[in-house]
Amino acid sequence: MQINNAPTDAELAQAVTALAALAQTQRLRAFRALVVAGTEGLTPGAMAEMLGVAPSALSFHLKELTHAGLVSSEPRGRYLIYHADFARMNDLLAYLTRHCCEGGACEAVPVDTCSSC
Repeated sequence: MQINNAPTDAELAQAVTALAALAQTQRLRAFRALVVAGTEGLTPGAMAEMLGVAPSALSFHLKELTHAGLVSSEPRGRYLIYHADFARMNDLLAYLTRHCCEGGACEAVPVDTCSSC
């Protein structure tokens, strides 16, 4: 079966980089924490405490997520605030589902347990 509009090499490389970054427990937990935090974001200190991770280890994981384009940071006063990049996350989800259901429309089942979605 040949898929029309196959992904470009650049799209494939971006997807692989993002998925590789998320394919580690602490990075996935950190990314989820940032998604839940929403537009407010989190400081590394708050994240480290929340996740029970050493700050130095969290710094390494945040660097990998940033390199993958899934996370960004901004200075706010004396602090650095990290945010999930929702546009990049949505692009990755769209890439993964673009050719699902044999070319037909796919519908995601609503998650009833997510009250903030």
